[in-house]
Amino acid sequence: MAITITERAAAHVKGMLSRETDAQGLRLGLTKSGCSGYAYLMDFARRVEETDRVFESNGVTLVVDADSLQLLDGMELDYVREGLNEAFKFNNPNVKSACGCGESVGF
Repeated sequence: MAITITERAAAHVKGMLSRETDAQGLRLGLTKSGCSGYAYLMDFARRVEETDRVFESNGVTLVVDADSLQLLDGMELDYVREGLNEAFKFNNPNVKSACGCGESVGF
């Protein structure tokens, strides 16, 4: 099992984490939501639970809960610029479908 983050996304996350004194890393997960079934979650990992899996990539600690791990396995988190917009992009090989607005995915 592996989850990675690109250098560009890592640089952005490191800046965010530097302003959060109690954050141990970036928490990634999924929640049931939207028309396709799941939405991605990103938050600061303030604690690492016993059931969490921890990954290190490009100098960033990524924390994933056990329930999300199977669906996020192999995912790469990127930070992209599209025109005037910048955003995190979840490159997840497990996704089978996505809603038209891009807010939710199906597996």
